[in-house]
Amino acid sequence: MRRRRGLVAVAAGLLVIAGGGAVILGTLTATGNAPPTTAASPSAAPPAALPAEPPRPSPSVSPDPAPAPTFDRAARSIDDPNSIWVVVDKLRPLNPTDYTPDDLVDVPIPFANAPQLRREASDAVVALFAAFTAETGLALQSQSAYRGFDAQTRIYKNDVANLGQVGADLSTARPGTSEHQTGLTIDISAQPGECSLSACFADTRHGQWLAVNAWRFGFLLRYPADKTPVTGYEFEPWHFRYIGIDLATEMHNTGFSTLEEFFGLPAAPSYG
Repeated sequence: MRRRRGLVAVAAGLLVIAGGGAVILGTLTATGNAPPTTAASPSAAPPAALPAEPPRPSPSVSPDPAPAPTFDRAARSIDDPNSIWVVVDKLRPLNPTDYTPDDLVDVPIPFANAPQLRREASDAVVALFAAFTAETGLALQSQSAYRGFDAQTRIYKNDVANLGQVGADLSTARPGTSEHQTGLTIDISAQPGECSLSACFADTRHGQWLAVNAWRFGFLLRYPADKTPVTGYEFEPWHFRYIGIDLATEMHNTGFSTLEEFFGLPAAPSYG
């Protein structure tokens, strides 16, 4: 009987031990110390292909900027007396000295003395006079225009007699060196006369308009007040030389006031 009880006790102990093992195993499983079971993940889908980007155009190469047009100072002769750019001064006489233009015409404008000019200059001065009257309501007239070699000889001799050689050379060209002989020059005055052939003409509305606007019609105020050392002549606000609209515009835009300076010629304060 005791032996049986002993066997029962042993069996109970084994059950206890076995139950404890179960508890311990359960505890291990509950606390997550058992190796986790990993679920099989589906294989990742490949990323969707992006739409192809259209090719970018290569940057265009900007062409070199076109060079700014430059004025051609050799477009016309400055030596040929038939050229409207001819430069005549105390160092540059006409060649031949008794040159006479072959296209002189009577100029249909008011005058103190009947004017003649070369045809191109005549047309230009008619336009100038008309614009002046339209813009100011006033009138201009011609004081003097073309003078030939013989007429210039008489005028120069008369001035030498009245003013002396030095005085004459400041105001009147010697025969063969006068711009008036080219048929491209006109002396302009107010109508009725006011400060005619005098420096005070520059202070009149007529003289002021001409000084500002003559270039528009191809004329140059040939003997400015501050350029006597270059031109050799006193200020003559009435003396306008036709050089053509292209040259007159270029000189106006670049600030040149004498032909000598524009063309890079020597100053001509006196005769060589």
